[in-house]
Amino acid sequence: MTSKPAVSLVAVAGRRQATLDLAQRLEREGFGGIYCPSPGDGMALCEALALVTREIAFGTSIAHIYTRHVFEWAQTAAVIHELSRGRFRFGVGVSHGPAHARLGLAPGKPLEDMRAFVGDLRAYAPQVGALPPITLATLRRRMVALAGEIAEGAVWANAARSHMVESLRHLPERSRSDPDFFVGDMLPTCIDTDRAAAAAVMRRVLTSYVKLPNYQNYWIEAGYEAEMAAVRAAVAKGDDDAVRGAMSERWLSDVTLYGSATEVRDGVDAWRAAGVKTVILVPSSTRGGQMVAFEELIAAFR
Repeated sequence: MTSKPAVSLVAVAGRRQATLDLAQRLEREGFGGIYCPSPGDGMALCEALALVTREIAFGTSIAHIYTRHVFEWAQTAAVIHELSRGRFRFGVGVSHGPAHARLGLAPGKPLEDMRAFVGDLRAYAPQVGALPPITLATLRRRMVALAGEIAEGAVWANAARSHMVESLRHLPERSRSDPDFFVGDMLPTCIDTDRAAAAAVMRRVLTSYVKLPNYQNYWIEAGYEAEMAAVRAAVAKGDDDAVRGAMSERWLSDVTLYGSATEVRDGVDAWRAAGVKTVILVPSSTRGGQMVAFEELIAAFR
């Protein structure tokens, strides 16, 4: 390993101070960044990270654009950018259908909405101050191309490593050749020498994602048509065990990292070789919750 990967961090209710303590430890341990998804209010966590860390890069991955007015997003992003002295990256995305339904949202077309959001966000810079680099949550080719057109980065979640070279082809040449253009992937990870136990955890983690039509369509494009057909049949029956049974080892090994510490470290290298500049590990454990998973991750990369 030439450098340590980045990690995904969520501020779980009741453990928010412990999460900040962990962030400071991750900085001392030399991890490559901290990226905060929407659960637990990743933007609020990033505000805190701007104050309790000193050098580590961090950002949202992602902030859900429909949950606040763009002016509110712009104000907060500008504050974090200034307080962090440029270490913050604002990752934004349109989320997915179940989240929209749960929150009572009625979004329009994702590409049009994202283009409008980024344009409106930047228009507020004269009022709120300098804004951080913007990263778009991407999955399929049209959003990838949009990220290269209007943003400073693209971030996937649960991407297929075998498909990453093809995905990156949809970025314009200027983005592919720009060393500062962010290319990241949120990668579910479980470290255990008992590969079967680790794989079972990964299947549970991905159950909710594999039910989503947008992810199914992406994985079909990535070469997993048979697996997704089986998933759709299981979803139609309401059978989560069958959903997990449809997740082949070939598919699971392509979209997650699991196994021994050596296998996970080698996997990070393989993802980098596929073109992902910032590998963001999302740790789970066979032995406990998030804090246990981070202890295992820290130990694996020492």
